Amino acid sequence: MRDLPSKAGVGLLALLIGLNLRPIMAAIGPLLGTLQQDLGLSNTQAGLLTTLPVMMMGVFALSGPWLLRWVGEIKGVAMGILLIAVSCAARAYVASGSALITTAALGGVGIAIIQALMPAFIKRSHPESAGMLMGVFSTGIMGGAALAAAFAAPGANLFGWQLTLGVAALPALLGLIAWLFAAGSNAGSDNEASLPYTSARAWLLLAFFGIGTGAYTLVLAWLPPFYVELGWTPAEAGYLLGALTLTEVVAGLLVSVLIHRCPDRRLPLATVILLVLLGLACLMSAPLELAILATLCLGLGIGALFPLSLIVTLDHAQSPSQAGALLAFVQGGGYLIAATVPVMAGVVRDQLSSLHWAWAVMVIGAVLLLVLTARLRPASATLSLAAR
Repeated sequence: MRDLPSKAGVGLLALLIGLNLRPIMAAIGPLLGTLQQDLGLSNTQAGLLTTLPVMMMGVFALSGPWLLRWVGEIKGVAMGILLIAVSCAARAYVASGSALITTAALGGVGIAIIQALMPAFIKRSHPESAGMLMGVFSTGIMGGAALAAAFAAPGANLFGWQLTLGVAALPALLGLIAWLFAAGSNAGSDNEASLPYTSARAWLLLAFFGIGTGAYTLVLAWLPPFYVELGWTPAEAGYLLGALTLTEVVAGLLVSVLIHRCPDRRLPLATVILLVLLGLACLMSAPLELAILATLCLGLGIGALFPLSLIVTLDHAQSPSQAGALLAFVQGGGYLIAATVPVMAGVVRDQLSSLHWAWAVMVIGAVLLLVLTARLRPASATLSLAAR
């Protein structure tokens, strides 16, 4: 059996796998008008194209401890990336809204499996660098979203939307090959860690992750349609989302490099949440005039908030199996919370013909995140997770 790869090798694998976890959602926003016209989707149904993957990510993430025990990280992640590849490939042939929504759900299952098991792999491989490697993994996730969003509209103009959505299967297959070749020997759980339903601290982490990810899914699904409503072309709106997600990549890289200097995560968390609030305020007050400022603030804020949420959660895990169980619980419930946000925005748009109030609701969520941040004192200063 092969040894585990080096820290650099784990980082590269985490980056390659992460790149494939968001294109199935990120490419939808810039193409939403075309998809609605060709497939006859309502705004609420269109919201499902982002919501269903997130919902599946929540439901199936909860199976993380079971998968870790009975399948292990290596086979489990391989299974997840294969599901993503199949889902993307099927999109090259879909001809109905229901078929497209089905591929979204199936891809969400694959994403959930990977996100439930990758933290255990990272914790087992190089526990001393787990925070940094989780930052690299998160950066890959946001980088994949940026590439998909920027390529969607130009690709659809050149090749059609079906082939544009289907081509995401190729990097997924490349990621699968790299993973099977380099990830090392398979391992199951080192103990019988289970989902921490009785831990108040785990529920706090779940709520924090869910609300923060809700901001990500809201922007991912509805920022391009919002600017198309304001007169931009789909390509321009897609470039804006691409620029925002590239900014998220920069924020993720900064978190990876600097997070070791901040054992108390509360100050960086509060800083990035304030950036999210500023970005939302720009969208509500002057979206055309302040589009660049909104993009920078939301990109930096959301881009740093996502990895920080995962790192704060990982801080509370003492072993690979506990990392898998805790991250499965936090992501499972958190993604279920986040899944409601794009659909809520779609309903708001159907009823009020505007996304203005959806941004306002997210402002309330960001304020709540600031309140919760005060309770996220360093894990070393708290009682053990099991005792909470």
